[in-house]
Amino acid sequence: MRLLHVFALTIVVSSACAEPPNVLFIAVDDLRPELGCYSQPVQSPNIDRLAREGTLFERAYVQCALCMPSRVSVLTGRRPDTTGVVDFSVRFRDVLGDVVTLPQHFRNNGYHATAFGKLFHRDDPVSWSEPLWSSKRSEYHTDFGKQVLGWINVDHRRLTYVWDLGDGITKTKRPGGLAWEAPDVSDSALKDGHIADAAISKMDDLKNEPFFLAVGFHKPHLPFIAPKKYFDLYDRDQIALATNPFPPRDAPNFATYNWNDLRHYYGIPDVGPVTEDQARDLKHAYYACVSYTDAQVGRLLQALDANGLRDNTIVVLWGDHGWQLGEHGMWDKHSNFETSTHAPLIIRVPGQQPGRTKALVEFVDIYPTLCELCALPLDDGLEGHSFAPLLEDPDRDWKSAAFSQYRRVIPGYGDVGRGMGYSMRTDRYRFTEWLVPGTGFRAYELYDHRVDPDENINLAVSATHEHVVNELLQQLKAGWKPAVP
Repeated sequence: MRLLHVFALTIVVSSACAEPPNVLFIAVDDLRPELGCYSQPVQSPNIDRLAREGTLFERAYVQCALCMPSRVSVLTGRRPDTTGVVDFSVRFRDVLGDVVTLPQHFRNNGYHATAFGKLFHRDDPVSWSEPLWSSKRSEYHTDFGKQVLGWINVDHRRLTYVWDLGDGITKTKRPGGLAWEAPDVSDSALKDGHIADAAISKMDDLKNEPFFLAVGFHKPHLPFIAPKKYFDLYDRDQIALATNPFPPRDAPNFATYNWNDLRHYYGIPDVGPVTEDQARDLKHAYYACVSYTDAQVGRLLQALDANGLRDNTIVVLWGDHGWQLGEHGMWDKHSNFETSTHAPLIIRVPGQQPGRTKALVEFVDIYPTLCELCALPLDDGLEGHSFAPLLEDPDRDWKSAAFSQYRRVIPGYGDVGRGMGYSMRTDRYRFTEWLVPGTGFRAYELYDHRVDPDENINLAVSATHEHVVNELLQQLKAGWKPAVP
């Protein structure tokens, strides 16, 4: 039955595309589903239009809420335990050798594969038909932003401090510049506008041959810098702050994080929460960055139309993970919570009917999906499952769970990163098991999304939920394979 279904979908794509379909592959750093199309108060008209014309995945989950592991998982089609990449210490080729990445697979099958901006986090030159194009534009453009950066560059020792990571482990780090800035400059004066310029120019060059064009935008990653006009889209004082700026009740203390990525910016406290004014400034700046990136996405889509490529190009847009905007007192990713693992995913295929789906999908599914849509062979080592059938039938039965993980220091067990939290999102629950390999340590989290969508109460400690914990633990240990449709 599934083979017949896939064959039918392939005919839909092929009949709409006289040539092999191109792929415009748009990655956005630290973009949570904070978009108009996800019913959020953010101005994102171009991404919203893409969602109306394609399929929006309401419940898509990354395999790890950290840039490099997440991106490696997407681009290899393998999960973090297979790639060996759970932080920044391991390169996937040191573990997987000559594994064929997603763009490399397209390159091997006659496509010109090229990349602009941030894709792998640490580039993989063999994946591309030509070297990665990166923008060298500076981050800071206001006088004060340059001044602060100058202070740090001249006398960084005066501003260096030590973070206490717990269990006697400390880390010394040099601080960065301003956490946010609103320079009155053009879009192209900043990196992402410059990246869009270069990608649009390349699109014009490639319009007569099959291409896999990957564009990786940096914002809304810290520092939150966007042209002033995008800040002006919002009334700062009307932006609502997180309603749960506290750790979940009865959750283990290592489930949350000290959000050190933000702490090293100028003016951010070394310990404790940000002020209400800072929280509002940060959320305002994040929104502005999303709108700035949305404008660059719009430029790419306009260039597709201008080059006559719309009817022969699959567009996929994804954020590499979520980001806490004050939820649970955090300003970062680095967790297994919904706010970290849930990310936007939109795909538009020529000839498809638009739609939305609540099906559980994973970012490791993107690789096999694009292969199926472009009628390319599938690598037996892929650990995702093509969600192409959902483009025809968004409401069909699908995966029973999505799986994520995050490495964490577990107090009392010494080495940095020794512990691992394995998290599973089902239709109703988020369940996480924390463990330290080689020991008997275990800790659990259970959140019931039917009554607690913000994950504020850990039910795993409740005797009345012991049977739910046991059932979900068995499902988690069974792994991802039984979860596929």
